[in-house]
Amino acid sequence: MTMKDYRTIVVGTDGSELAGQVVARAAWLAVRDDADLVIVCAFSQLPRRAEAKNVATLGGDPRTGQVLGREAAGLALDGAMTTARKEGATVSAALLVDGEPSTALTTIAEERSADLIVLGAVHDRSLADRLLGTVATEVTKRAGCDVLVVRPVDEKGDLEIPEEASRV
Repeated sequence: MTMKDYRTIVVGTDGSELAGQVVARAAWLAVRDDADLVIVCAFSQLPRRAEAKNVATLGGDPRTGQVLGREAAGLALDGAMTTARKEGATVSAALLVDGEPSTALTTIAEERSADLIVLGAVHDRSLADRLLGTVATEVTKRAGCDVLVVRPVDEKGDLEIPEEASRV
């Protein structure tokens, strides 16, 4: 089996602690493969009335992984760019996208002919996540390239293991 180098890597950020780990991993890969790094931050500009309707209808905020407001998204993107540059990566684009995160990531990856999408995911914790799907689930279904899902690191430096996996 021949392994290929990545030429363009797309990474998503929402400014969270996990997003910092995800961007650092994507930047490390970009440096290792001498690839361009494209950072994407999806955000929502829903008017307050529409936002309240969505939350009331679904019983929670359906915009998982999506930053609320352009200003907050800009700050998340700035933080991601700082992290990527500290790792030595070449950031070829930093994009704010008003829209749903999985669609933003897969669309940008296709437009940029990306070889890899890197994103973070926590274990499904809510009924809404299980019914509606998560960003990671949707990206892996729709992506036309490799997808790397980065899990949060706990205090001991180990990756979280789902409870059901520990029973095996």
